[in-house]
Amino acid sequence: MDTTPSAATRLTDAQRIDWLRLIRSDNVGPRTFRSLVNHFGSARAALERLPDLARRGGAARPGRICTEADAEREISASARIGVALLAPGEYGYPPRLALIDDAPPLLGVRGVLNVQTQPMIGIVGSRNASGAGLKFTQTIARDLGNAGFAIVSGLARGIDQAAHRATLQTGTIAVLAGGHDRIYPSEHESLLDAILGEGGGAISEMPLGHVPRARDFPRRNRLISGCALGVVIVEAAHRSGSLITARFANEQGREVFAVPGSPLDPRAAGTNDLIKQGAMLTTSAVDVIDAVQPVMGRPVELPVSEPAAHSPDDDEPHADERARVVRLLGPSPIGIDDLIRLAGVPAAVARTVLFELELAGRLERHGGGMVSLL
Repeated sequence: MDTTPSAATRLTDAQRIDWLRLIRSDNVGPRTFRSLVNHFGSARAALERLPDLARRGGAARPGRICTEADAEREISASARIGVALLAPGEYGYPPRLALIDDAPPLLGVRGVLNVQTQPMIGIVGSRNASGAGLKFTQTIARDLGNAGFAIVSGLARGIDQAAHRATLQTGTIAVLAGGHDRIYPSEHESLLDAILGEGGGAISEMPLGHVPRARDFPRRNRLISGCALGVVIVEAAHRSGSLITARFANEQGREVFAVPGSPLDPRAAGTNDLIKQGAMLTTSAVDVIDAVQPVMGRPVELPVSEPAAHSPDDDEPHADERARVVRLLGPSPIGIDDLIRLAGVPAAVARTVLFELELAGRLERHGGGMVSLL
């Protein structure tokens, strides 16, 4: 099986500092980071333009721009606890994660880097799991691990914990909602130590010291599905966070496997609904292996890290062009391609207006190239 990126990336030390500064600056998320670098040619060029873009977007005051000193401190502090900040395409960055449209520009990776490059299967489910659910998780995780898959999960109580423990010997990866030094739940610090001690790994896009908040767990879930060929949902009630992982998996083109449960058990309501909606009914590791084998041999094609530098001066929007774009935006998401067509402006001009609004804290980006006003 070939999961080696076709175009490996290696940032220089200066580029790594610039990338970290940009992604740690106010109102810059992974999608915005990618768009800014593609538009301006480099993270350094984008950093120089942030204050002016935010001002033109209507910001009352400039957002915080991460300083070079702060970036250097974070890189040094991360290295002291064994965390490498890796870019997509660098060895140790999960290859399939690099393909999603909101892949972290820099990912904090700890542990054995080789396990991050193995084919992965995600396993998630209820924190308040049943005994049967825990037993099934252990069985399918162990069988998948013995078949050569690394198991990726969220270090949560219940199903996640069972999946990690069952694959300590074969390779498991914990995806953290907070920084590498802020483990949640705190009682799983020993489990994480065991994962790292047995040759597994841990990843996080959050800076050191970041305590996970409610909105950070969906962000973590997109990383679980993004790393994997497919995700197994063992138990999930209605409105479960595991169903968010299943939704991300669908959006990312990953397989969704759902384990059926008793219609009398509310912990199985979400998984049973997934099966009705088209998820693959799963009762053994063989179901998973048969489904993902056709895509395992395809090489992972990654983009080049930074495009060739160019001057975007011709992309500056005129007042009437900016007004046409803003007028078409509202609280309901609209596709960027539709926005460009309806506004009748060049694509580069529309992107610049969107940068201005986002850096002013007025725009939200959604999956599938959709944007809306906040």
